[in-house]
Amino acid sequence: MSQYTTGELAKECGITVRTVQFYDQKGILNPSALTEGGRRLYSGEDLKRMKIICFLRDTGLSLDTISRLLKEEDSGSVISVLLEQQEQVLQEEIGERRKKLDRLAELKNGLKSVPSFSIESIGDIATLMESKKKLHAMHRNMLLAGIPVSALQLFSIFLWIFKGIWWPFILWVAVAVLYGVFASRYYYRHTAYICPQCHEVFKPAFKEALFAKHTPKTRKLTCVKCSRHGFCIETWGES
Repeated sequence: MSQYTTGELAKECGITVRTVQFYDQKGILNPSALTEGGRRLYSGEDLKRMKIICFLRDTGLSLDTISRLLKEEDSGSVISVLLEQQEQVLQEEIGERRKKLDRLAELKNGLKSVPSFSIESIGDIATLMESKKKLHAMHRNMLLAGIPVSALQLFSIFLWIFKGIWWPFILWVAVAVLYGVFASRYYYRHTAYICPQCHEVFKPAFKEALFAKHTPKTRKLTCVKCSRHGFCIETWGES
């Protein structure tokens, strides 16, 4: 029958001698025998038990929980349920950490576009990150609303070219104008802009916003606070 000293048991399980001694003091795993000199000796069953303890510790279970589990008559069933619960907890923690990593990545990418680093620039980026989902939802709604208009355009052109029926095209022009007015007003109501100089979030006049030069994420506007005229960053700003 195999017997292991404290050092040998620790080496087999990849832990320290102090850990083995600590588990003995806590009554989690006591040695099967003692030598005449008082040295701890562990059996093969003790080795298996220690490996189970180490495995359960690696899953994040506390020593008190492990100690109680090992004293249960049907410890296998209880451990199975606890492992499932622990798995769910760890999955939730992983999800939360992944969200934090994503936010850090967004912040780093945002800082690359800022000429000079400042607390205010971090505030601008935080505002953009908060509004990103809402802006995406708005753009998606506008795209979905525009699909029927585009389909009507293709249908009317087809009828005009191949059938000589022109009036559906006139109907499409009327619908397109109405859609353009609706989309412009909808877009204006749900957007605001951040001035990169004073960091004010403001909403320009409708006419200025409509005819201003723009990129997918910026628009050339005059800040209502500092009067700077230049490209401002689009963000969510519901009226």
